[in-house]
Amino acid sequence: MTQDATGHAIDQERPYLLILFGLIGLLGCVALILGTIIAPFFVPEYNWVSDTISDLAAGQSEIIMDVALYGFAAGLFATALAASHAHLGGIFWSGGIFSLAVLAALVVVVGARNEYGDNDNEGIVIHMYLVYCLGVFFLLAPLFMAKGIGINHDWAMRTLIGLGLLWGITAPIFFLLPTTVDGLYERALGVIACAIVSTLCTVFVSRGRNALKSN
Repeated sequence: MTQDATGHAIDQERPYLLILFGLIGLLGCVALILGTIIAPFFVPEYNWVSDTISDLAAGQSEIIMDVALYGFAAGLFATALAASHAHLGGIFWSGGIFSLAVLAALVVVVGARNEYGDNDNEGIVIHMYLVYCLGVFFLLAPLFMAKGIGINHDWAMRTLIGLGLLWGITAPIFFLLPTTVDGLYERALGVIACAIVSTLCTVFVSRGRNALKSN
């Protein structure tokens, strides 16, 4: 039985499964980025600097951004599945898997509720609470998984720690910004979120490819 530095049985990993989930995770990031680029062209008088990504997911052209959000949610869930399959740590790694799964669910709810960008104030409006939860779990996921991934992938550990700390510092500032610039700032946060997912998925795809080469 072949083991990595953690004592994890590499032979028990299914390389094609890791590659598939990793690629879906990467494609989810691509979907989010493309959505934020394409959707503004279909929203009249949309301002890239002052208008948020959420503003793109309301109105007649909401389907574009909704599809992007659902694609990103699928990517998050696939990343959680890959992390569960290639379990590289103890309780903190499990906490990271849970965080990714919760993030996937949160993004789906954000896309489905349509409480943003249209001044919706009827019934129970939970969008802001969802945003708070996204902030918390995008902080926890990389920090929880950094140690486990670093035993075999040192560059990924450093990257996840850096991205986690960067997120922890920059995300709260969003709520203090004037509405004239919060749209641009939110896009920067989206890039950090995609970088976290992409780092994890790159490792999973790499592990899958290496496993294929060793067989």
